[in-house]
Amino acid sequence: MAKRVKITRRRGFTRLSSKRQVTIPLQALEATGLGPGDELKVEVDPAGRIVLSPAARMTDRRQAIERTSGSLAGVYAPGGLERLRDGWR
Repeated sequence: MAKRVKITRRRGFTRLSSKRQVTIPLQALEATGLGPGDELKVEVDPAGRIVLSPAARMTDRRQAIERTSGSLAGVYAPGGLERLRDGWR
């Protein structure tokens, strides 16, 4: 039987598991302020690097809604949206 060798970990590095999962080093998480349950956006940049960034938080979404709400006033004639909604039913 072949002897199994444990691979030593290098600080700041991680490996892809057989389930294609990674563990982000604690040092990196602490530097970003991320914690358990935080949602991350995953992108690939032009150089082929995987980039993780915090997803928009609920407060950011609310602020965006507050900034834009009411900005399209006057686009629809009075009763126009109600007629559209009735057509969907």
